[in-house]
Amino acid sequence: MSKEKIILGIDPGTTIMGFGLIKVVGKQMQFMQLNELQLKKYDDHYLKLKLIFERTVELIDTYHPDEIAIEAPFFGKNVQSMLKLGRAQGVAMAAGLSREVPITEYSPKKIKMAITGNGNASKEQVAKMLQSTLNLKELPKNLDSTDGLAAAVCHFYNQGRVAIGKSYTGWAAFVKQNEDRVKKPLNPQRGK
Repeated sequence: MSKEKIILGIDPGTTIMGFGLIKVVGKQMQFMQLNELQLKKYDDHYLKLKLIFERTVELIDTYHPDEIAIEAPFFGKNVQSMLKLGRAQGVAMAAGLSREVPITEYSPKKIKMAITGNGNASKEQVAKMLQSTLNLKELPKNLDSTDGLAAAVCHFYNQGRVAIGKSYTGWAAFVKQNEDRVKKPLNPQRGK
């Protein structure tokens, strides 16, 4: 009897959050859904973060994923953009952690490599490969949703591998894995 598992993939963003869901039955993956949360029309950054959290919780409560794969922010030259992306990722992760769904993050390069065999592939190349692999009839206009789906497929391909990325199974695991950061005094001269 094959165990079924659902993987939610998320491409966090403050303009568009893309997501995709796959079902794994045995060693086969099946496409479930891909979509996006449009955030362009909102000016308030905090409202966008609230909407990302709420939509992620809604996806979890609707589809009951067993695991979440999330794309880590890439390192760019614009610090403000990095900060906003990091916040979007953190809020999506917090939503997963609040429902105790294990989370694994993957770098964009790792996701592209898993899908196309090329860590420098374009969004279009990733989308075309997913279309072929999962027999998608058509691709969406914006490719943020295929980026979310790519994170889920990358996670499927990396199952059972030891060093697949940073994983968290809940708040307690997150704190335990990061306790060295938490326990360090801010000023070594003053702290004991």
